[in-house]
Amino acid sequence: MPHFSDFSSALKYFKESPAKAPVIWEPTAYELEQSHIGQLMQDKGFSSYEELHRWSVEYREGFWKEAIQRLKIRFEEEPMRMRQSDSAKNPFWLPHGRLNIAESCFHHTVDKPALVVGQEGSEGLRHVSYAELDSLSARVASGLIHQGFSVGDRFALYMPMCYESVAIYLGIVRAGMVVVSVADSFSGEELEKRCEMVEAKGVFTCDGYLYGGKELRVYEKVKNIGVPAVVVHRLGKDLLLREEDFFFDDFLGHAQFDAVLSEPYAETNILFSSGTTKTPKAIPWTHLTPIKVAMDGFFHQDIHPFDVVTWTTGMGWMMAPWLIYASLINKATMAVFVGATSGLDFGKFVEKTGVTVLGTIPSLVRNWRRSGIMEQCNWRVRVFSSTGEPSDPEDYLYLMSLAKFKAPVIEYCGGTEIGGGYITGTVVQSASPGTFTTPALGLDFWQNEDGEAWILPPSIGLSESLLNKDHEQEYYAHGNSGPNGEVLRSHGDAFERIEEGGNVFYKSVGRTDDAMNLGGVKVSAIEIEEVLNHHPSVHSSAAVIQRMGNGPGKLVVFYEGEEKEQLLQELQQLLSKRLNPLFRIGELRKVDALPVTASGKVIRKALRKVA
Repeated sequence: MPHFSDFSSALKYFKESPAKAPVIWEPTAYELEQSHIGQLMQDKGFSSYEELHRWSVEYREGFWKEAIQRLKIRFEEEPMRMRQSDSAKNPFWLPHGRLNIAESCFHHTVDKPALVVGQEGSEGLRHVSYAELDSLSARVASGLIHQGFSVGDRFALYMPMCYESVAIYLGIVRAGMVVVSVADSFSGEELEKRCEMVEAKGVFTCDGYLYGGKELRVYEKVKNIGVPAVVVHRLGKDLLLREEDFFFDDFLGHAQFDAVLSEPYAETNILFSSGTTKTPKAIPWTHLTPIKVAMDGFFHQDIHPFDVVTWTTGMGWMMAPWLIYASLINKATMAVFVGATSGLDFGKFVEKTGVTVLGTIPSLVRNWRRSGIMEQCNWRVRVFSSTGEPSDPEDYLYLMSLAKFKAPVIEYCGGTEIGGGYITGTVVQSASPGTFTTPALGLDFWQNEDGEAWILPPSIGLSESLLNKDHEQEYYAHGNSGPNGEVLRSHGDAFERIEEGGNVFYKSVGRTDDAMNLGGVKVSAIEIEEVLNHHPSVHSSAAVIQRMGNGPGKLVVFYEGEEKEQLLQELQQLLSKRLNPLFRIGELRKVDALPVTASGKVIRKALRKVA
């Protein structure tokens, strides 16, 4: 494999290669010997990664015990065994163990930076030690107890990722209560819907923040919902609160707090992921889920204590708690940027903080490539990672060029109900941009003739319940089994398997159901259609994704209704206001009649073929 001096030479090599998945990065002796996977392979006497993965699947209890020991997960009472049941669906991990997973985030030298925080419009950085983060999260927990709340109570977190939101997240968990993650880009109506669904006792939010050169007013969207709010004052302007609300500083309690301990299956976080119905799935994370998060970060993203880790995410997406746990349990420093990650401010933030592990989404990388703005920066990234959407290989070749081709891109696909990835990459395998290389350690998958991947449980991190849907129906009602009678868990992703030059790669070919990822946010077609159908010129609509090459798709809306000159613009405004401004309509097409089944359900599969 040649050495590339710039993106143009790499792109020429990539396009002229006869391979379906041209190798652009190979592990050095350092990755093979000093990475966490390399060290585990040496300790276990394995000569190849494939042997290691096979061991992690055939001896899952032994693998997870090894992972928990290496992660140094804190237990007040050690579990009696790794799992109680042989059931693939309900294994009952770590029986009789007692812990609070947030405590595992605070076993590093207290003076080491836990966070380095920057924001749009400012060159200044704020360094927060592990001791400072520990103290603030304890003050959040004691404030909750002082206000009379109880173990198990739920609180929405509706604000950007910042120092305070990380402390609030960990404080709620330390108090034995439950974070309800809601993206602050969602409307007040969507926030209220989710609060009512889970019976949230309150909302933690902020007055606003700078994003893309504009002030986003978050608290204004909270004022009309029927739960009290705790408000972080970020903008430095006069702010009048409702009578029932608190400023954050007035809410805080004492810095001494003993974390509430519980059994491993107690809820810690509720996140929302849309499937094929208009009501989002409410997915509970437990004290177990962060173990999967931290394991993936430890082995697959290869996070070490010397690393500075960031992800282009918001608090409403699962990658926010993923970043918290994957960074802090692994004793690294988490880099947090408040503002738009598409601009030069973010690029300079990555440079100044010395980010070494950078996670992102394909649509953002495409924007970086189009603008060329990040080429002004000198990044020291050693590992990229990507999730949320199918990625375009050429865009990701460009991403690699921003680190002078010294860093692979670890493709990472999974979901909220997995607590991380089930198909991913490693730093000990050859890398071709836009491809995966392996099932995640500790689990496996099987592909049918159509390329659909079916997860082979069990694994720590896999959900075993949903709050508002039948878990069995969602993941196991298909009645299928693997080639050797294995239990299969459905997930809805399809991949092309490529074998070349002794390597195995997997390319995403999209979703098999009607869920879609827009800008890294998972949403159902029905949720979008329900909003668009409120327009008087739209009688009915259908939303599908049009694939553009191998990268993120374009939202195409088909509709029955009246022609109108400004209809696309008006529908975009409606979607931004009622659902999420991150969702962009790429194309609007009028049809005489939408294809439907005998029962009246729209056949989106037929529309995808013509999108």
